[in-house]
Amino acid sequence: MQDAITTLINSSDVQGRYLDNSALNKLENYFHSGDMRAKAATAICANAKKIVTQAVAKSLLYTDITAPGGNMYTCRRYAACVRDLDYFLRYATYAMLAGDTSILDERILNGLRETYNSLGVPIGATIRSVQAMKEVVTSVVGADAGREMGLYFDYIASGLS
Repeated sequence: MQDAITTLINSSDVQGRYLDNSALNKLENYFHSGDMRAKAATAICANAKKIVTQAVAKSLLYTDITAPGGNMYTCRRYAACVRDLDYFLRYATYAMLAGDTSILDERILNGLRETYNSLGVPIGATIRSVQAMKEVVTSVVGADAGREMGLYFDYIASGLS
């Protein structure tokens, strides 16, 4: 996992140059948003179970997927879905704090689509759940932090598409 600082420094180091104005501006923005990121992470951690529960209710309950014969019909499948959404929330929070998506690739996305396809997990429903989680998180952390977290939920959804 990298963070915004490491990513910018590594990029300049590979090129054998000092940080340019663009990199320094990115660092400045990252540092200025640090308090917002920390407060958002605190709110997400305190409300994680509620966030996941509301996202599932918003996107999956009372659909064909939870009806008898649906992919999430058994308690075990439902629990696996909730577990995965909790992972997505946790890693999206880490990525938001770091200001970098690399942990999402490393810990979630690499091979996930193929795994879900082989297990018959409906990708579309998973993406709907991630988007619902983005909405619920925004209601918990506020618009600015919600937009920031939204970048990482969108990254997960895009990686699953």
